[in-house]
Amino acid sequence: MEEPKNLQAIMGLITHSGNAKSCAMEGIQEAKQGNFKAADKKMEEAHNELENAHNSQTSLLSKEASGENIEITLLMVHAQDHLMNAITFCDLAEEFIDLYKDK
Repeated sequence: MEEPKNLQAIMGLITHSGNAKSCAMEGIQEAKQGNFKAADKKMEEAHNELENAHNSQTSLLSKEASGENIEITLLMVHAQDHLMNAITFCDLAEEFIDLYKDK
């Protein structure tokens, strides 16, 4: 079987998005324990992972914008789902951490 085109960018989206979500969850857990510096550090890591995921996505968007035909596969849709979930989860994690800080 032939390796799907753009596999590296697609896997970057999945990997970095998953890492971002995991870091955000760890941030919530740290805040729950009152460890706000650690929570902030975890959220910084989450945002760095989101930036890496966005870079993977941008590489695909740039190719398409320059006229390259980008095949939409189930794996690519899956990767985009991971990114959108990670963004939403990180946004909500920030809110949870703020709530724990205000407690």
